[in-house]
Amino acid sequence: MVDIKRKPQGKIKQYVMYAIGGVALMGMTWFFMTLEAAPPTVEAAIIWTGKVEQGELLRQVRGPGTLQPEDVLFVSARTSGVVDEIILEAGANVTPESVIMVLSNPDLELSVQQAEWQLSGAEASYTQLQVTLEQGRLAQQSTLAQVQALYQQARLQADRDAELYEEQLVSQIQMEIARSNADSLRERFDIEKTRLENLEASNAAQLAVQQAQVDQRRAEYQLRLQEIDSLRVRPTITGVLQAVPVEAGQQATIGTTLARVADPTKLMAELRIAQTQAGEVRIGQPAMVDTRNGIVPARVTRIDPAVVQGTVLVDVELLTDDLPPNARPDLSVDGRVEIERLSDVLYVDRPAYGQANQSVGLFQVIGDGTEAVRTTVRFGASSVDKIVVETGLQVGDEIILSDMSRFDTANKVRIN
Repeated sequence: MVDIKRKPQGKIKQYVMYAIGGVALMGMTWFFMTLEAAPPTVEAAIIWTGKVEQGELLRQVRGPGTLQPEDVLFVSARTSGVVDEIILEAGANVTPESVIMVLSNPDLELSVQQAEWQLSGAEASYTQLQVTLEQGRLAQQSTLAQVQALYQQARLQADRDAELYEEQLVSQIQMEIARSNADSLRERFDIEKTRLENLEASNAAQLAVQQAQVDQRRAEYQLRLQEIDSLRVRPTITGVLQAVPVEAGQQATIGTTLARVADPTKLMAELRIAQTQAGEVRIGQPAMVDTRNGIVPARVTRIDPAVVQGTVLVDVELLTDDLPPNARPDLSVDGRVEIERLSDVLYVDRPAYGQANQSVGLFQVIGDGTEAVRTTVRFGASSVDKIVVETGLQVGDEIILSDMSRFDTANKVRIN
C-alpha cells in the first residue's frame, strides 16, 4: 500500500474562520457607512418660531430719533460787551420781556452821550435856521403888502381919472399918467408875489436839508439807545431757555450766541433712517412716533440729502396738539414711516438672517414639532418686523426664526 499525505484538519478550520471574519468585517463596514448620522439637538426654550400668514402687510421703515422744537431762537449779541451778570439759567420759562443776562460796554455808553449831543446840536441849528428864514419871509411878505397897497391906490386913481376924462374934467395926459402908474405897480406886485413864493420854496428846501440832518442824528441816537438796551439780553419769543453757553466775565463780540430758546409746545421728530431703507422714504408719507409714553401720528416733511454715519436724517411733523406728558426737546423716540400697503401676500416674522429679495436656507418645523428640516426660502420686500415670502413656504408653515448659524452643516435638527 502507498500512504497518501493529507493536510492537517486544524489549518483548514483556521482558514474558514478567517474568511468568515473578513466577510463579517466588510458587512459591518458597509452597514456603518450607510447608516445616517443622528441629527443635532436644539433646545426648544432657546429658539423662537413663526408661522407664515397671508393678508395685508404694512411696509414700514424704522429709525431712532429725538424730539426737536420747530421754533428755535439763537439769541446773539447785537453789540460787543462783557457778561456782567447771568440772571436766568437753562430750563427757565421766558417771554420777550425776560432779561436773560446783562452785558456792559463803557464805550457804548459814551457813544450814546455823543449821539445825544449831536442830536441836540442839529435840532438847535434847525430852530435857528427856521427863525432866520421866517424873518426873511415876513420881510418879503411885508414888502408885498406895501406894493399891493400902492397898486390898489394907483388903480383907483387911474379909474377916477378915466371917469373925469370922460367928463372933460382932466386932461388925457393926466389920465394916461395915472393908468401907467397903476400898470407899473401891478407888475411890481406880481414880481414881489413871485419873489415871496420862491422864497417860501427856498426856505422849505433849506429846512428839509436841515431836517434830514436832524433825522440822521436822531436815528443814530436811537440806534445807540437800542444798542444800550441790547446789553440787557432778551428773547423775542415765549418758550424755555435751553442753553446759556457763556459765563460771567466772558467777552462777547457781535454775533456771539448768548442763549438758545425754544418753544416746547411745537415739537417735531428727527429720525435717523438707515441709508439702505431711506431710498423709499418720500415727503408726505404717514409716520408714527413712539415717545415711550404714547404714540403720536406724524408726517414726513423733510429728507436730508446727505448721509451721515450710514443714516439719513428725516424730519417728521407731529400731527397733534395733545402731546404725551413726557414730550420735551431732545427726548429719545422711535419712529416708523409707512412706505406702502401690500394686499394678499404671504409673510412671516423677520428671521435673524432674513434679508429682503434674497434666498436663504431656514429650518422648517415638521411633524409634531420635534424636528426641523432645512428649506430654501425666497424672500421679497420687508418691513420693520415682517417680510414677504415669495417661494419655499405655504400658509401655516412654521419656521425657526432664531440664529441657527451653528447648524450650517446640518440638514435636520431635533427639537427637544
